[in-house]
Amino acid sequence: MKIINIDYPSYYDSLDKDNGNMDVFVKLDDGMTYTMVVTTPSNYYWYMDKEDLDYIPASPPDIIVRSLEKEVVEKALQTYIQDNAYWLKLYFLAGESTGVFDEKHMDRMIQEIRKSKEEIFGSE
Repeated sequence: MKIINIDYPSYYDSLDKDNGNMDVFVKLDDGMTYTMVVTTPSNYYWYMDKEDLDYIPASPPDIIVRSLEKEVVEKALQTYIQDNAYWLKLYFLAGESTGVFDEKHMDRMIQEIRKSKEEIFGSE
């Protein structure tokens, strides 16, 4: 896979590049455009302080970068498109509650794994 284009938000220039997050739109040579959230580690701390939390609540995964500078984001995205864009697709789909990540489908998969483990190790 190859990245054709990355679109950044219109407010990109005003972002704190060391403490922020943004959606980027990554168009690949398969014709699909993937919406991805890119964030900095310090943005997690800022959020926890703002919400008075000691954790980040469960949510779809973000692409984590040291800085929101375009060069850094592009380097990170290059790693997400390796192996036929496996990780880019996984992160993208993790934000959807239907399809491959439909709860009933996941429950069936877990039951199949549990059953195969019981066949190998016996019931716990």
